[in-house]
This record gives sequence, C-alpha cells and structure tokens, in this order.
Amino acid sequence: MIVLGLTGSIGMGKSTTAKLFMEAGVPVYDADATVHKIYEGEATPLIEAAFPGTTAGGKVDRQKLSARVVHDAAAMKQLEGIVHPLLRSHHQKFLDDAERSGAPVAVVDVPLLYETGGEKRVDAVVVVTTSPEVQRARILARENMDEAKLDAILARQLPDAEKRKRADFVVDTSHGLDPVRDRIRDILVEAAKLPQRRS
Repeated sequence: MIVLGLTGSIGMGKSTTAKLFMEAGVPVYDADATVHKIYEGEATPLIEAAFPGTTAGGKVDRQKLSARVVHDAAAMKQLEGIVHPLLRSHHQKFLDDAERSGAPVAVVDVPLLYETGGEKRVDAVVVVTTSPEVQRARILARENMDEAKLDAILARQLPDAEKRKRADFVVDTSHGLDPVRDRIRDILVEAAKLPQRRS
C-alpha cells in the first residue's frame, strides 16, 4: 500500500481535497479530526495538568488552549509533546486497518506534515495550494479569525512556495472542484506505481 501525505497551508482547500480523495474511494486519515477526538477524551486530563483551566466538562476548550499557546513557542512545544504520541498511535491503527482492507493507496491528511518531519513517514507528498489572495479571503471569512491570528498561524507554517518545491504532487484548488477531481485521478494512477519509501 502506498501512503500519500496530504498537506497545505491554512485556507488552501486541503479539507475539500481530502473529501474528494474519500469520494474516489481512498481511505483518509484526518489528523485534525483525530485531535478533536482526543481533545474530548484521552488528552483532556494531560492537557488540564499542563495548562490548568483550559478544559471544561471533560473536554479541552480549544479557544482557551489556543489563547494560552498561540504566541508561546515553549507552551506550543509542550502541547505537541502531549498530543503527538497520542496521534501516532491513532495514525498507526488507521494504516493497519487500511492495509488490511486491501486499499492500494491511503491518504494521511496532516496540516503540519513538513513542520513535524512527517514526510519521512509517507511514500509521497501531495501539497494543496491556491493563490495568496484566495487563501487570505478564505481564512479571513472564518469565524474568530483576524489578521493577527492569521499571521501567527502562517508564521508557524512552512511557506507555500517551499511546500510546493518539496512536493511529489501539487493540487491547485483555485479553479473549482472538477479540476481537483481530475488531478486526484491522475495522482492515484501515478501513486500506485510508486515504490514505498516511508521509514
């Protein structure tokens, strides 16, 4: 089975691209959805211990946690130290299940793939991109988003040009869904011929 890492900066259309991979019958692991799940379960007591007052009712309060860590590199590192090991075990179970199902290709959707060295754990990387204007417009249309928060998020992410340079495949979401569907079909054909290279 070939494992594709799906990544892209905020607002590039990565979630939509992941859905279109699913629509094409590909098993997709969603790191963000898994974070949501562990924030309502096994991570909660660990995060409350590290960042008191950031949980309520047995769940992590994402707004409070974000406010606590977004401008503090040491706190962000501490949070990653709690979350990443939990994510790795969910990720491994997904791969085992996909392999058992006989899927020729599986996709792992990881926003900070390059930033966390995740490209070593996949066979090829798909980077989702769009123009900077479309990206900013999409993000600033979101609830609870402003220029300062956007700039803080972008500062933690590898620049889009660098991601595209390092990618095996690039998907441009600037022109609607049909070109993305066509591109995914092409990627799946090419991916099936790739050698495994993940470590």
